[in-house]
Amino acid sequence: MKIPRESRGIGASFMPILERVPVLSCYAKTHGWHYVISWLHRFTGIGLIIILTVHLFNLSSLQTLDVSNTKMGVIVSPIFLFLAWTSSLAVSFHALNGCRLILYELFGRRNDEEMIRWIFGLSAAYAAMVGLMMMMKNQGVSAFFFWLMAFSFGAIAAYVVASRIWKKRHSVLWKLQRISGAFLFITVPAYLLFSYLNPGEADGGQEAIARMQNAFTRLVTLTLATGALYHAGYGLFSIAADYISSGVTRAAITALIVVVIAVLAVLAFRLILSV
Repeated sequence: MKIPRESRGIGASFMPILERVPVLSCYAKTHGWHYVISWLHRFTGIGLIIILTVHLFNLSSLQTLDVSNTKMGVIVSPIFLFLAWTSSLAVSFHALNGCRLILYELFGRRNDEEMIRWIFGLSAAYAAMVGLMMMMKNQGVSAFFFWLMAFSFGAIAAYVVASRIWKKRHSVLWKLQRISGAFLFITVPAYLLFSYLNPGEADGGQEAIARMQNAFTRLVTLTLATGALYHAGYGLFSIAADYISSGVTRAAITALIVVVIAVLAVLAFRLILSV
């Protein structure tokens, strides 16, 4: 079957690889690669919400030293490390494609073909870097310096987007979704990378909890958690709004989303503020 013209925008360097993936190639041939990327964005977003939920419950349980010690063998198992590495692919793809959407919507960048090539290339590069850090386990970085840089660049990205859209005729919730996305574009990949630049955090979790005792890193973590939970909640609401026509069903799902995000927020804030 002939591939739609717009699907060729990914470029010859990626098409031979992607066309060998059965499910992706099938949908690409019938709907185009932009359709595939749109659904990959949704799937990775839902996956990241699941990862965030597991991460919060895991850190909450690791507040007790005995629990941390008993779970250590599971946490550092090869299966866990592989799943943690695959999460880096989801993080990088979702973040980069979200950046592409912001550039398209707000800054008039219409060169989708080039940006899509960058998405796949940079996602692979980021995953390779995370994998290298996971294998080496001999790197370290100052928490204050690292998060000062990450928070600053994330805040700058959020400010640039906010200054671009704040006067536009869109709802405040829609604007906050884009602003939070710009902030998370920097800080979420940084959070994952930081865990493997400091192996103790990825292996046990006690170091991650101890790090939050610093006022600045606690503020950064609190801001990151707030942005991630809001972005996740609005993202789920957007998916429901796109595919559910019944007003009653949509209202029920919206209420469920609010409850779930509220529970996760209470868990996250209690974890951060009680350290």
